[in-house]
Amino acid sequence: MWLLGAMLAGPAGLCAGVSGADYRASLLEILGKYQGVLALREACTSAFPQMRAVNDKAFGAWHARHKRLEGELDQRFAMMVRAYSRDEKDYSRNFGKYQGAILRQREETKQTLLLETRGDLEGRCKGLPEFLQSRESDLESEFANELLVLRQWKLPSK
Repeated sequence: MWLLGAMLAGPAGLCAGVSGADYRASLLEILGKYQGVLALREACTSAFPQMRAVNDKAFGAWHARHKRLEGELDQRFAMMVRAYSRDEKDYSRNFGKYQGAILRQREETKQTLLLETRGDLEGRCKGLPEFLQSRESDLESEFANELLVLRQWKLPSK
């Protein structure tokens, strides 16, 4: 997610208690891990389609546990892009550009995974269901400090 971070370098003050750099770094750290999990799942599906059903079931459970957080991250990403945009037209252009950058980076991560030796990738893919149930894949607990930083900037009420 370093590319996205560089593209979003801009105004510093998103909220009184958090610098723009701290907010950006925290958000991009969590989004990077999230996108990494998606890339691993995609690589496993591509390289080992016979494992798809088992991995999809595990991913579905993982995704359900992270649905609320995913929505929050989407909102925070959109708010950050809006903060760095001059007007609505600039926001629309920037949002599309940054979302495209995220998708390109995820595809690059997937392609890098697919370049691993077959045995190494197969081991990771066979272990995907266990990983998705582990603390290491629990974004709320693994990124508790980053979430504290993000949540100092309140989301608007719906």
